[in-house]
Amino acid sequence: MTQHRADFQYEIYLNGLTGAVPRLPTDLTALEEMAERRLGPGPVGYVAGSAGDGSTARANRSALDRRRIVPRMLRDVSERDLSVEVLGRTLSAPLALAPIGVLSIMHPGAEPAAARAAAAQGVPYILSSASSTPLEQVAEAMGDAERWFQLYWSKDREVTRSFLGRAKAAGFSVLVVTLDTPLLAWRPRDLDQAYLPFLRGVGTANHFTDPAFLAGLAKPPQEDLDAAVLRFVSLFADPGKTWPDLAFLREHWDGPIVLKGVLHPDDARLAADAGMDGVVVSNHGGRQVAGSVAAADALPRVAEAVGDRLTVLFDSGVRTGADVFKALALGARAVLLGRPYAYGLGLDGQPGVEHVIRCLLAEFDLTLALSGHARPGTVGAGDLVADPV
Repeated sequence: MTQHRADFQYEIYLNGLTGAVPRLPTDLTALEEMAERRLGPGPVGYVAGSAGDGSTARANRSALDRRRIVPRMLRDVSERDLSVEVLGRTLSAPLALAPIGVLSIMHPGAEPAAARAAAAQGVPYILSSASSTPLEQVAEAMGDAERWFQLYWSKDREVTRSFLGRAKAAGFSVLVVTLDTPLLAWRPRDLDQAYLPFLRGVGTANHFTDPAFLAGLAKPPQEDLDAAVLRFVSLFADPGKTWPDLAFLREHWDGPIVLKGVLHPDDARLAADAGMDGVVVSNHGGRQVAGSVAAADALPRVAEAVGDRLTVLFDSGVRTGADVFKALALGARAVLLGRPYAYGLGLDGQPGVEHVIRCLLAEFDLTLALSGHARPGTVGAGDLVADPV
């Protein structure tokens, strides 16, 4: 009998015969409230918080909720295959874990715990360049599992060049370049707590272990943390970057390059013209521009503009298996899951992240089948209707 992701529900029910129930909710939308109760306000606020009054994060959810699935009947869905082709590799499901920095603030297992969970469940892990664990250690934790590296594009070309070389040497296969954070947004939850982990030297592990970064310091970070942090902050992002600068990345990275944070179809076309391989339609989960267009509202226009030229991925607001289905119907090849796995990590370490992945993919598998589909590739715009606004 074929194993399906949906079988996770029967595992839960069978465990219930011995009185065992899941340690975390199976409704992943409940994780944030649980994390708020159990974890410190600084770390939870850093993960859960959004730009301004939170309107963009709310819009992300509204844009997905507003679209409703139209199930089709009497189609053979007894055998299902969730695998998809993404950027020249076969993924077991249309899912990867999004890059989230400074995970040590959520759990001491930090990035290696999340990476091991992704590897165990057969989904790619995207490591943030602002991780609290050096990229080489995360790679070691994953063995030969699929891993991608997310770049916050430094002002220092030598640091960028060094990061790319280290990531390639450590087996990271795809470069994900975040474009939407040339400056840190106005985030009241962090501001009200005066909480920015980087100023405490957290989330700086890749920089503090990088030869090009260390070459600019008079003393090692452990001897003069303030100077190291100051250099980190001064180099971390660069609001002066423009489209021609992408040539530098293409020159120093020979694998796929994906641009994260694209919301306008013209920017997607520019990405294709620059020789990029994909885009992530994303507004950083609502963390960068208050009042921004919802990511799910931007997705169809981007997919229509470049879907035949680029791999279109999606994040921002994904919480359920139904959300994954909707993103595929709107034109995405796969989705990146962010906050829910960070909450799972904070609440239960690696098992918590595995629980989140298994729940999401079980629900997606069931949504797919119950809507009349045996594989993601047959899902399209005709499977959704939009509620009137």
